[in-house]
Amino acid sequence: MSETRERIKCLIIGSGPAGYTAAIYAARADLHPVMYTGMEPGGQLTTTTEVDNFPGYPEGIDGPALMIDLQKQAERFGTQVRMGMVTEVQLNKEQGGIHKVCVDNSTWVEAETIIISTGATAKYLGLPSEQRLRGGGVSACAVCDGFFYKGQDVAIVGGGDTAAEEATYLANICNKVTMLVRKDELRASKAMQHRVFNTKNLEVRFNSEVDEVLGEQVVEGLRILNNQTGEKEEINITGLFIAIGHKPNTEIFKGQLDMDNTGYLITQGKSTKTNLPGVFASGDVQDKEYRQAITAAGTGCMAALDAERYLATVESNEEVTAK
Repeated sequence: MSETRERIKCLIIGSGPAGYTAAIYAARADLHPVMYTGMEPGGQLTTTTEVDNFPGYPEGIDGPALMIDLQKQAERFGTQVRMGMVTEVQLNKEQGGIHKVCVDNSTWVEAETIIISTGATAKYLGLPSEQRLRGGGVSACAVCDGFFYKGQDVAIVGGGDTAAEEATYLANICNKVTMLVRKDELRASKAMQHRVFNTKNLEVRFNSEVDEVLGEQVVEGLRILNNQTGEKEEINITGLFIAIGHKPNTEIFKGQLDMDNTGYLITQGKSTKTNLPGVFASGDVQDKEYRQAITAAGTGCMAALDAERYLATVESNEEVTAK
Protein backbone atom coordinates (compact mmCIF):
# COMPACT_ATOMS: atom_id res chain seq x y z
CA MET A 1 0.00 0.00 0.00
CA SER A 2 1.38 3.42 -0.92
CA GLU A 3 1.95 5.96 1.83
CA THR A 4 -0.64 8.75 2.06
CA ARG A 5 1.08 12.10 2.41
CA GLU A 6 -0.30 15.43 3.48
CA ARG A 7 -0.65 17.89 0.58
CA ILE A 8 0.08 21.52 1.48
CA LYS A 9 -0.70 24.43 -0.82
CA CYS A 10 1.95 26.76 0.63
CA LEU A 11 4.72 25.43 2.85
CA ILE A 12 6.94 27.93 4.68
CA ILE A 13 10.31 26.76 5.97
CA GLY A 14 11.64 28.99 8.74
CA SER A 15 10.04 31.26 11.32
CA GLY A 16 11.84 34.60 11.32
CA PRO A 17 10.37 37.94 10.18
CA ALA A 18 10.45 36.77 6.54
CA GLY A 19 8.64 33.53 7.28
CA TYR A 20 5.94 35.05 9.46
CA THR A 21 5.28 37.91 7.05
CA ALA A 22 4.99 35.41 4.21
CA ALA A 23 2.58 33.44 6.36
CA ILE A 24 0.40 36.49 7.05
CA TYR A 25 0.08 37.34 3.37
CA ALA A 26 -0.32 33.72 2.26
CA ALA A 27 -3.04 33.08 4.84
CA ARG A 28 -4.95 36.19 3.83
CA ALA A 29 -4.78 34.95 0.22
CA ASP A 30 -6.39 31.63 1.26
CA LEU A 31 -3.24 29.63 0.55
CA HIS A 32 -3.64 27.86 3.92
CA PRO A 33 0.07 28.08 4.78
CA VAL A 34 1.84 25.60 7.00
CA MET A 35 5.08 26.72 8.67
CA TYR A 36 7.82 24.57 10.11
CA THR A 37 9.77 26.65 12.60
CA GLY A 38 13.19 25.01 12.39
CA MET A 39 15.67 24.66 15.23
CA GLU A 40 15.48 28.32 16.24
CA PRO A 41 11.81 29.34 16.34
CA GLY A 42 11.62 33.07 15.72
CA GLY A 43 15.04 33.26 14.09
CA GLN A 44 17.93 35.52 15.05
CA LEU A 45 15.69 38.14 16.69
CA THR A 46 15.05 35.76 19.58
CA THR A 47 18.65 36.42 20.69
CA THR A 48 18.20 40.21 20.56
CA THR A 49 17.14 41.97 23.73
CA GLU A 50 15.98 45.29 22.30
CA VAL A 51 14.63 46.10 18.84
CA ASP A 52 14.24 49.83 18.24
CA ASN A 53 14.19 49.92 14.43
CA PHE A 54 11.15 47.80 13.55
CA PRO A 55 8.27 50.08 12.49
CA GLY A 56 5.20 50.16 14.69
CA TYR A 57 6.94 49.99 18.07
CA PRO A 58 7.66 53.59 19.13
CA GLU A 59 8.98 52.53 22.52
CA GLY A 60 10.95 49.59 21.12
CA ILE A 61 10.37 45.92 21.86
CA ASP A 62 12.53 42.97 22.78
CA GLY A 63 13.21 40.45 20.04
CA PRO A 64 11.32 37.42 21.43
CA ALA A 65 8.21 39.54 22.12
CA LEU A 66 8.27 40.85 18.54
CA MET A 67 8.41 37.33 17.16
CA ILE A 68 5.50 36.26 19.39
CA ASP A 69 3.46 39.17 18.01
CA LEU A 70 4.27 38.11 14.44
CA GLN A 71 3.35 34.51 15.19
CA LYS A 72 0.02 35.51 16.73
CA GLN A 73 -0.79 37.66 13.71
CA ALA A 74 0.04 34.82 11.31
CA GLU A 75 -2.04 32.35 13.32
CA ARG A 76 -4.93 34.80 13.51
CA PHE A 77 -5.39 34.41 9.74
CA GLY A 78 -5.13 30.63 9.85
CA THR A 79 -1.43 29.78 9.51
CA GLN A 80 -0.51 26.41 11.01
CA VAL A 81 2.74 26.88 12.92
CA ARG A 82 4.42 23.55 13.60
CA MET A 83 7.55 22.76 15.55
CA GLY A 84 9.86 20.78 13.33
CA MET A 85 13.03 20.85 11.26
CA VAL A 86 12.99 20.26 7.52
CA THR A 87 15.85 17.81 6.99
CA GLU A 88 15.51 16.85 3.33
CA VAL A 89 13.81 18.16 0.19
CA GLN A 90 13.03 16.67 -3.22
CA LEU A 91 12.17 19.62 -5.42
CA ASN A 92 10.25 19.22 -8.67
CA LYS A 93 11.62 20.89 -11.79
CA GLU A 94 8.29 20.98 -13.64
CA GLN A 95 5.79 23.86 -13.69
CA GLY A 96 2.94 22.81 -11.42
CA GLY A 97 4.98 19.94 -10.01
CA ILE A 98 4.69 18.75 -6.43
CA HIS A 99 7.63 19.20 -4.07
CA LYS A 100 8.40 16.67 -1.34
CA VAL A 101 9.74 17.65 2.06
CA CYS A 102 10.92 15.51 4.97
CA VAL A 103 10.47 16.82 8.52
CA ASP A 104 12.67 15.63 11.39
CA ASN A 105 14.06 12.80 9.27
CA SER A 106 10.78 10.96 9.56
CA THR A 107 7.63 12.54 8.10
CA TRP A 108 7.22 13.38 4.41
CA VAL A 109 4.77 16.02 3.21
CA GLU A 110 3.99 17.37 -0.25
CA ALA A 111 3.77 21.04 -1.21
CA GLU A 112 2.50 22.89 -4.24
CA THR A 113 4.66 25.89 -3.33
CA ILE A 114 7.53 26.38 -0.92
CA ILE A 115 8.75 29.62 0.64
CA ILE A 116 12.26 29.25 2.03
CA SER A 117 12.94 31.57 4.97
CA THR A 118 15.66 29.64 6.76
CA GLY A 119 17.84 32.71 7.27
CA ALA A 120 21.57 32.93 7.85
CA THR A 121 23.51 32.26 11.01
CA ALA A 122 26.08 34.78 12.19
CA LYS A 123 29.52 33.33 12.79
CA TYR A 124 30.85 33.80 16.30
CA LEU A 125 34.27 33.24 17.85
CA GLY A 126 33.05 30.36 20.02
CA LEU A 127 34.34 31.66 23.35
CA PRO A 128 32.15 30.72 26.36
CA SER A 129 32.29 34.31 27.64
CA GLU A 130 31.22 35.61 24.23
CA GLN A 131 28.23 33.25 24.07
CA ARG A 132 27.24 34.04 27.65
CA LEU A 133 27.11 37.77 26.92
CA ARG A 134 25.20 37.61 23.63
CA GLY A 135 22.40 40.11 24.15
CA GLY A 136 24.38 41.66 26.99
CA GLY A 137 26.79 43.65 24.88
CA VAL A 138 27.92 41.06 22.33
CA SER A 139 26.25 41.51 18.94
CA ALA A 140 26.73 40.38 15.34
CA CYS A 141 24.95 43.39 13.85
CA ALA A 142 26.32 46.90 14.30
CA VAL A 143 23.51 48.48 12.29
CA CYS A 144 20.94 46.76 14.51
CA ASP A 145 22.50 47.41 17.91
CA GLY A 146 25.08 50.17 17.51
CA PHE A 147 22.60 52.84 18.60
CA PHE A 148 22.61 51.47 22.16
CA TYR A 149 26.33 52.28 22.49
CA LYS A 150 26.19 55.89 21.38
CA GLY A 151 29.07 57.84 22.90
CA GLN A 152 30.67 54.71 24.38
CA ASP A 153 33.83 52.70 23.69
CA VAL A 154 33.30 49.51 21.67
CA ALA A 155 35.32 46.91 19.77
CA ILE A 156 34.71 45.06 16.54
CA VAL A 157 36.28 41.81 15.31
CA GLY A 158 36.97 41.21 11.62
CA GLY A 159 39.03 42.40 8.71
CA GLY A 160 36.78 42.18 5.66
CA ASP A 161 34.49 44.66 3.94
CA THR A 162 31.62 44.02 6.35
CA ALA A 163 33.83 44.59 9.39
CA ALA A 164 35.30 47.76 7.87
CA GLU A 165 31.88 49.11 6.97
CA GLU A 166 30.44 48.37 10.41
CA ALA A 167 33.53 49.79 12.13
CA THR A 168 33.18 53.12 10.34
CA TYR A 169 29.44 53.11 11.04
CA LEU A 170 30.12 52.62 14.75
CA ALA A 171 32.79 55.33 14.69
CA ASN A 172 30.12 57.85 13.69
CA ILE A 173 28.13 57.24 16.86
CA CYS A 174 30.58 55.84 19.41
CA ASN A 175 33.38 57.54 21.32
CA LYS A 176 36.06 55.07 20.24
CA VAL A 177 36.12 51.91 18.14
CA THR A 178 38.87 49.32 18.45
CA MET A 179 39.07 47.04 15.42
CA LEU A 180 40.72 43.66 16.02
CA VAL A 181 42.21 41.99 12.96
CA ARG A 182 43.63 38.47 13.29
CA LYS A 183 46.15 38.86 10.46
CA ASP A 184 48.67 41.59 9.69
CA GLU A 185 46.48 43.22 7.03
CA LEU A 186 42.86 43.99 6.21
CA ARG A 187 41.02 41.81 3.69
CA ALA A 188 38.68 44.71 2.92
CA SER A 189 38.77 46.50 -0.42
CA LYS A 190 41.20 49.40 -0.82
CA ALA A 191 38.37 51.92 -0.70
CA MET A 192 37.12 50.51 2.61
CA GLN A 193 40.67 50.40 3.99
CA HIS A 194 41.15 54.08 3.20
CA ARG A 195 37.91 54.86 5.01
CA VAL A 196 39.02 52.89 8.06
CA PHE A 197 42.48 54.45 8.29
CA ASN A 198 41.10 57.95 7.78
CA THR A 199 38.64 57.64 10.68
CA LYS A 200 40.24 59.34 13.67
CA ASN A 201 38.43 57.55 16.48
CA LEU A 202 38.95 54.10 14.93
CA GLU A 203 42.02 52.18 16.08
CA VAL A 204 43.07 49.08 14.12
CA ARG A 205 45.03 46.42 15.97
CA PHE A 206 46.61 43.81 13.72
CA ASN A 207 47.62 40.29 14.81
CA SER A 208 45.03 40.65 17.57
CA GLU A 209 42.42 38.19 18.82
CA VAL A 210 39.84 38.14 21.60
CA ASP A 211 41.15 36.09 24.50
CA GLU A 212 38.22 36.77 26.83
CA VAL A 213 35.12 38.96 27.00
CA LEU A 214 35.02 40.54 30.47
CA GLY A 215 31.86 41.08 32.49
CA GLU A 216 29.26 39.04 34.34
CA GLN A 217 25.87 40.34 33.15
CA VAL A 218 27.01 42.85 30.52
CA VAL A 219 30.22 43.50 28.62
CA GLU A 220 32.66 45.51 30.72
CA GLY A 221 35.92 44.92 28.90
CA LEU A 222 38.01 42.78 26.63
CA ARG A 223 41.22 40.82 27.04
CA ILE A 224 43.17 40.99 23.77
CA LEU A 225 45.83 38.51 22.70
CA ASN A 226 48.64 39.51 20.33
CA ASN A 227 49.09 36.29 18.35
CA GLN A 228 52.66 37.25 17.38
CA THR A 229 54.12 38.14 20.77
CA GLY A 230 51.72 36.27 23.05
CA GLU A 231 51.15 39.42 25.08
CA LYS A 232 47.73 40.08 26.57
CA GLU A 233 46.11 43.41 27.28
CA GLU A 234 42.78 44.44 28.77
CA ILE A 235 40.72 47.37 27.50
CA ASN A 236 37.47 48.85 28.78
CA ILE A 237 34.52 48.58 26.39
CA THR A 238 30.76 48.23 26.74
CA GLY A 239 30.00 46.60 23.40
CA LEU A 240 31.65 43.92 21.24
CA PHE A 241 30.60 43.42 17.63
CA ILE A 242 31.50 40.27 15.74
CA ALA A 243 31.82 40.79 11.98
CA ILE A 244 33.45 37.62 10.68
CA GLY A 245 30.64 36.65 8.34
CA HIS A 246 27.34 34.79 8.11
CA LYS A 247 26.51 31.30 6.94
CA PRO A 248 23.22 30.94 5.04
CA ASN A 249 21.15 27.96 6.14
CA THR A 250 20.93 26.36 2.71
CA GLU A 251 22.70 23.03 3.13
CA ILE A 252 19.62 20.91 2.35
CA PHE A 253 19.03 22.76 -0.94
CA LYS A 254 22.49 22.21 -2.41
CA GLY A 255 22.44 20.57 -5.81
CA GLN A 256 18.83 21.59 -6.40
CA LEU A 257 18.68 25.38 -6.10
CA ASP A 258 21.07 27.93 -7.57
CA MET A 259 23.37 29.54 -5.01
CA ASP A 260 26.26 31.96 -5.07
CA ASN A 261 29.75 30.90 -4.02
CA THR A 262 28.98 31.53 -0.34
CA GLY A 263 25.71 29.56 -0.29
CA TYR A 264 23.10 32.32 -0.55
CA LEU A 265 20.10 31.41 -2.70
CA ILE A 266 19.91 33.28 -5.99
CA THR A 267 16.55 34.84 -6.84
CA GLN A 268 15.45 36.16 -10.21
CA GLY A 269 15.53 39.93 -10.74
CA LYS A 270 13.44 41.81 -8.20
CA SER A 271 11.34 38.73 -7.41
CA THR A 272 11.78 35.95 -4.85
CA LYS A 273 11.66 33.22 -7.50
CA THR A 274 14.42 30.62 -7.42
CA ASN A 275 15.49 28.60 -10.45
CA LEU A 276 12.75 26.04 -9.78
CA PRO A 277 9.02 26.76 -10.34
CA GLY A 278 6.97 27.08 -7.20
CA VAL A 279 9.99 27.57 -4.92
CA PHE A 280 10.64 31.04 -3.49
CA ALA A 281 13.27 32.46 -1.14
CA SER A 282 12.96 35.37 1.27
CA GLY A 283 14.92 37.00 4.05
CA ASP A 284 18.56 36.52 4.97
CA VAL A 285 18.79 33.23 3.10
CA GLN A 286 18.94 35.27 -0.13
CA ASP A 287 19.98 38.70 1.17
CA LYS A 288 23.60 39.22 2.21
CA GLU A 289 23.52 42.99 1.81
CA TYR A 290 20.97 44.36 4.28
CA ARG A 291 20.12 41.57 6.75
CA GLN A 292 17.54 43.61 8.68
CA ALA A 293 14.28 42.39 10.16
CA ILE A 294 12.24 44.87 8.16
CA THR A 295 13.89 44.02 4.83
CA ALA A 296 13.39 40.33 5.58
CA ALA A 297 9.72 41.00 6.29
CA GLY A 298 9.44 42.86 2.98
CA THR A 299 10.78 39.91 1.00
CA GLY A 300 8.47 37.61 2.95
CA CYS A 301 5.55 39.66 1.64
CA MET A 302 6.98 39.43 -1.88
CA ALA A 303 7.40 35.65 -1.64
CA ALA A 304 3.77 35.16 -0.61
CA LEU A 305 2.57 37.33 -3.50
CA ASP A 306 4.85 35.45 -5.91
CA ALA A 307 3.50 32.12 -4.62
CA GLU A 308 -0.10 33.31 -4.97
CA ARG A 309 0.49 34.43 -8.57
CA TYR A 310 2.30 31.21 -9.41
CA LEU A 311 -0.58 29.08 -8.14
CA ALA A 312 -3.09 31.20 -10.05
CA THR A 313 -1.10 30.65 -13.25
CA VAL A 314 -0.89 26.90 -12.66
CA GLU A 315 -4.63 26.65 -12.00
CA SER A 316 -5.39 28.73 -15.09
CA ASN A 317 -3.23 26.46 -17.25
CA GLU A 318 -4.93 23.39 -15.84
CA GLU A 319 -8.34 24.80 -16.69
CA VAL A 320 -7.24 25.52 -20.26
CA THR A 321 -5.84 21.99 -20.63
CA ALA A 322 -9.04 20.48 -19.22
CA LYS A 323 -11.12 22.30 -21.84
